[in-house]
Amino acid sequence: MPRQISLAALTVLELTPPEMVGCAAAAGYSHVGLRLLPATPEEVDHGLIGHTPMVRETLARLADAGIAVLDAEIFRLRPETRVKDYLSAMETAARLGARYLLVAGNDPDEARLTDRFGAFCDLAERFGLACVLEFMPWTDARDLTQAARIVGGAARPNGGVLIDAFHFDRSGSRLEDLAALPRPWLPYAQLCDVPAKRPADMTGIIAEARSERLFPGEGEVDLEGLLRALPPGIPLSLEVPTHRLARTMGALDRARRGLAATRSLLAEIDPHEGAAA
Repeated sequence: MPRQISLAALTVLELTPPEMVGCAAAAGYSHVGLRLLPATPEEVDHGLIGHTPMVRETLARLADAGIAVLDAEIFRLRPETRVKDYLSAMETAARLGARYLLVAGNDPDEARLTDRFGAFCDLAERFGLACVLEFMPWTDARDLTQAARIVGGAARPNGGVLIDAFHFDRSGSRLEDLAALPRPWLPYAQLCDVPAKRPADMTGIIAEARSERLFPGEGEVDLEGLLRALPPGIPLSLEVPTHRLARTMGALDRARRGLAATRSLLAEIDPHEGAAA
């Protein structure tokens, strides 16, 4: 069975959700990731929560395209967060057919963040959704070690850790620690590449993460080692924002380039995986 490869929203963020679905299908992806909640105040809120025209249009496009939703994002757990306030967003994610909810930890009180993640998983379980905590070096789940501690402390069967190649590298996380994690904690991963040289400060890392990554194989991250440390065959979400390239290359061409790069990388590890789906 071909590996499931999803087009993450950040790769083609200039598109509306229905356009993202169409782009993913045209480029040859099996899945798409949808951003229900803006990650920053500057991002457009497409009205993708509730029984809105945008939700109905996205559902129709998914049915027409014949692809599925892998994950929905981004759910932030802050000191003031009331988990029940995410109920409508979870209902919408389930209605769209998402399998996973992507969670960011933005609470410096780790004990409270752990409790909130557990409560978030409990609420999501009502909709058959799993939850993955994505560590990012500028958040309060800054690396693999801390994310694993939070997920382990919450101890929910539908809770896990999201490995993003960018954050794994820029946080200084280690392959041996990844290989030691319980396999059920790792249901899918996000893929991209970056140069070996890291930005000088966290401001530079954040800017790089949100706007200038590289397609798999175009940088110097040990992606082969990363993929070998992950459970075999798990879905991959291609998250590669490339703002400079986007000035001269449209979303569909970038999506195709990313998928081709991903399949080429997979073929180096296992020739059977490199074949087109």
